Amino acid sequence: MSDDVQPPVAEVRAAVEAVKAALDRHLDAIENRTGEDDPAVYAAFEALASAAESYDELLYDTYDEVTPFEVPAAEALPEYAGPQEPETISVLIRRDYSIVDPERLFAQARRAAEPGDATANTTVNAAVGVVFGEYEPDEIAQRHKEFGLEEGDSTLWVSAIEPPEPGEWLGAPFEQADPRLVVCRFDVSAVFDDELGVLDPD
Repeated sequence: MSDDVQPPVAEVRAAVEAVKAALDRHLDAIENRTGEDDPAVYAAFEALASAAESYDELLYDTYDEVTPFEVPAAEALPEYAGPQEPETISVLIRRDYSIVDPERLFAQARRAAEPGDATANTTVNAAVGVVFGEYEPDEIAQRHKEFGLEEGDSTLWVSAIEPPEPGEWLGAPFEQADPRLVVCRFDVSAVFDDELGVLDPD
């Protein structure tokens, strides 16, 4: 093999070792996560995505081959246009759930309802209102199976904002969400697990 070929081959080997190390760090972060939106897990995912992309590109350039996996990237946000030292931040959270066991939802609503209040057992909407009125959203996220819920996608945005007046935005709380002011963003989705699953078919 000529000397001209050696440098890119060595780069490919280094890139695959970086992927292996990133996989270990990603699994370690998951095994030691401190909560649903643990930034260490997000950072390890991003590092794995970057390492996998670099390896895939070098593999193609050197051997004209590709990997069987593709790590999905979150939709790119526009360039940050907010202050570097914001006085106030706003945390926007969206969590989706499927109601897979209404009976569990009704049971939790009955436990949380005021004595004699039969409305919690009438409709799913009424039960949801009672449950989310009684429990903190983070507690529901941690115990979602106990409420008959199945997690869907979730996202958390931390945005820089101007200090608002009390009650100023309550009429339309999500209307002024500006992607250009997002300081950081954390996404959780089953699609990431589905795509990464091909790395370990077992």
